[in-house]
Amino acid sequence: MSAQLQFEHKPKAIFALEDSLTMIGRSSRHIIRNTDQLLGAFFQPIMFLVLFVYVFGGAIKTGQESYINFLLAGIIVQTAAFGSTTTSIAVANDLQKGIIDRFRSLPMFNLAVLNGHVVSDLFRNLISSTVMVLAGLVIGFRPSASVTDWLVITGILLLFTLAFSWISAIMGILAKSVEGVQWLGFVVIFPLTFASSAFVPTAGMPAGLKAFAENQPITQVVNAIRALMNGLPVGNTVWLSVVWCVGILVVTIPLASYLFRKKTMG
Repeated sequence: MSAQLQFEHKPKAIFALEDSLTMIGRSSRHIIRNTDQLLGAFFQPIMFLVLFVYVFGGAIKTGQESYINFLLAGIIVQTAAFGSTTTSIAVANDLQKGIIDRFRSLPMFNLAVLNGHVVSDLFRNLISSTVMVLAGLVIGFRPSASVTDWLVITGILLLFTLAFSWISAIMGILAKSVEGVQWLGFVVIFPLTFASSAFVPTAGMPAGLKAFAENQPITQVVNAIRALMNGLPVGNTVWLSVVWCVGILVVTIPLASYLFRKKTMG
């Protein structure tokens, strides 16, 4: 009886935090125990980096800046964007395998599952980003960033990953199958990453494509991180990156919460 009273009188915010931490631990253990995810986090970013530097680097003009110094920010942001689709796959898996129905029978915070998948994505992308920076140093990346710059870069990257992970959570809720969520993520993220300043300067793009590329979130985030890494003027790219990411979060978190409740509670 005392345990029941304690449960009833405990603040809801504390329950939500505890349940979310439990689900974060669950999702993070899946990353550690899933060999495929770990290999992807390490080797896929390196593969993209090496291919772009040695296959396309000689054909792409970036002014006085070396291509590896130009490219690394774009590869990091691309990996974070595509890595966020792991959230959509995990959410779709939980919904379709019946684990959510089991959780509903427990006195737990309904959105803890989404929180767990989204936050564990931050850990995965930090691993990938660290690996890419180290690999970049090996093949010629020479940053000029200060300690403060690296902290700002980390903050922008975490905010960007969080924003795109919530977009991915919505895709995972809406998709009717795990296969469906994979192509849906590709259709949404592929155009944003490649129609941006991630791999080539936007100056040489056709007018319509250039206008799109220069006014979408991935370009702003890439430009901010690139400028900070290379000691270049950041202009308004940092605050535009923050505005984009916060704006996405303001829209996607309530929407994902609504859709998840509607799907799991009828």
